[in-house]
Amino acid sequence: MFLLLCGVLCFCALGCGQPDDGKRYICRAIPISGDASCPVTLLPDLNTGGQEEELRNTVMQLRETIVQQKDTISKQQSTINELTTKLSLCASATNDRKYGNKGASWGKDKQNTMGDVPTDPNDSIDSLGKTMQGLKERLENLEQQQVRANISGASFPSELRDLLQRRLGELEKQLLKKVSNLEEEKSLLSNATAAYRLKTESTLNALVERINELEKGGGDFKSPEQFKLSLPQRTNYLFGRITKSLPEMYAFTLCMWIKASAGPGIGTPFSYGVPGQANEIVLIEWGNNPIELLINDKVAQLPLEVRDGKWHHICISWTTRDGQWDAYQDGVKLGTGDNLAAWHPIKPGGVIILGQEQDVVGGRFDAGQAFVGELSQVNIWDRVLKQMEIQSMANCSTYLPGNVISWLPSNVEVFGRGAFKRPLELCQERLNNF
Repeated sequence: MFLLLCGVLCFCALGCGQPDDGKRYICRAIPISGDASCPVTLLPDLNTGGQEEELRNTVMQLRETIVQQKDTISKQQSTINELTTKLSLCASATNDRKYGNKGASWGKDKQNTMGDVPTDPNDSIDSLGKTMQGLKERLENLEQQQVRANISGASFPSELRDLLQRRLGELEKQLLKKVSNLEEEKSLLSNATAAYRLKTESTLNALVERINELEKGGGDFKSPEQFKLSLPQRTNYLFGRITKSLPEMYAFTLCMWIKASAGPGIGTPFSYGVPGQANEIVLIEWGNNPIELLINDKVAQLPLEVRDGKWHHICISWTTRDGQWDAYQDGVKLGTGDNLAAWHPIKPGGVIILGQEQDVVGGRFDAGQAFVGELSQVNIWDRVLKQMEIQSMANCSTYLPGNVISWLPSNVEVFGRGAFKRPLELCQERLNNF
């Protein structure tokens, strides 16, 4: 029986045999009444312990690499934040400089980073230069970190390096633009200062000249403006000339007291010619035609009547906008019109002649167009006077000297034997002649 049991066990062992795959199997005895399916138990691999040690070392290396990568990313994020802050400061400084507001300060020694931007352009340029130098040093440090990372086997993200390069490029462009803006502002400031100085000097010179004129003009007349120009004959050699010229004007008002001799036409009491246009401003009446106002050789007929041998106060205003004009006689508006040399500016640098019409600038007079009579208080303003102002001069309530041309003895030169300046009748006496 014992031999039979041994034979069964051997047969079972041979029957459960497996191909030689490098693994070991164990056969064990089972009861006769037990399961004869030949259970198999796989023994543990003898190399399992070595593999676990190798896996453990790999995990530790990966953990160290992750820690290193985390530290690197943290440093890079800090650098990005600093660059972003610098870029924001550049943008805020540019905007504040543009709108004249206060902005952030880039001074290294200032704890308050919201102070004033340096007002001196050179300080701003030096500050931006130091900032750019600091950014370049940080970029070089990052590049060195990349080299060390490559040597140690850790990877340095190329995207971050490209981002830093772009940010640095943008900051360099902003620096160049700000330097250019500062230079332009410096130039404009210098020009504005020079223009203001010239304007101040011009005003002072005009004031001194006005004082000198007042001092010189009070000798022969009761007041500087109380004189008249007499042109008693119709010739081509009697006339008066204003020593000053006109500036460029887009509007004007011309006023005068006029006493014309009776006859066919009063002639030309006023003419202003410039190079290239002898009829820039002309007031003329010839023959039986009405008085005409010429501007840039364009003509408008005025409803004025002054050839009765009496004193009359006349004013003519004009503006380049739509060529609007108004005509006053003795303080009353008698006519208005438009489209007279519209949008044409009065040209500067010409010659003003009283009593003659200019065919060329300053000369070639025609005796048939000469004025015969007396003129006084010929004043010119570079604006359109209000009707109340004109009425106050016409009724002798006040006297307003022109801000461009004022009636002073030193401003009027007389030419031709028989033409002269003499004292003017009182304003009230002139009114009694109306």
